[in-house]
Amino acid sequence: MSYQHILVAVAISPESQLLVEKAVSIARPVNGKISLITLASDPELYNQFAAPMMENLRELMLEETQLFIDELVKKANYPITETVIATGELSEHILAICNKGSVDLVICGNHNQSFFSKIICSAKAVVASSQVDVLLVPLR
Repeated sequence: MSYQHILVAVAISPESQLLVEKAVSIARPVNGKISLITLASDPELYNQFAAPMMENLRELMLEETQLFIDELVKKANYPITETVIATGELSEHILAICNKGSVDLVICGNHNQSFFSKIICSAKAVVASSQVDVLLVPLR
């Protein structure tokens, strides 16, 4: 089966490069599209008492996330159609993008760290409520 548009759920982690490489290996033979999605960390989760500094911290974390995504795009050596930095529930964003109609495969990583645990939960939600194939890639 050939996939025409692949959505890759990534995290700020070196393992995300493996997910992008997997997407490229699937998309390249058919000249398919690749989009990336990630969650921006919410600084409120880290310290509730630093309210005056939250906006600066939020901007810094968003900038860090964007720099990481830009580096993934650069290292992909394949055109990336779209990048999305989301907040909130990742599965809702994945489903919304898939429901726009063009995504036919979602790639997620299987890792024990907390962020990837969120992605795994999101993958379960996508599998349960979507017509889109989901590929879980084992990460070391």
